[in-house]
Amino acid sequence: QVQLVESGGGLVQPGGSLRLSCAASGFTFSTAAMSWYRRAPGKERELVASIQSADGSTNYADSMKGRFTISRDNAKRTVYLQMNSLKPEDTAVYYCHAGKVVGLKSIVYWGQGTQVTVSS
Repeated sequence: QVQLVESGGGLVQPGGSLRLSCAASGFTFSTAAMSWYRRAPGKERELVASIQSADGSTNYADSMKGRFTISRDNAKRTVYLQMNSLKPEDTAVYYCHAGKVVGLKSIVYWGQGTQVTVSS
């Protein structure tokens, strides 16, 4: 059974930091590309950051560059999102996403999400 379990969300003041974690099970984590998405109230879901399996290369949405850092620990089957200098517009539900290609088939998994609220 595939599971992606996010944790680390909560309420933080503007300018503060949070570290999200996503613990994976039920699939070969080390060969999956891992990503964080978010959905803010009234907005569509958007990609926050991704990290590849092969070389650990990362990609960030422009508004997150320099503030957010994605990383992974294959031994712990966990992907992290360090968020610094948080802004009220970062308020959203953050989702963990895993993607891999098996043959000609693309397989994706989603976590249940964790709420991040940035407010004074």
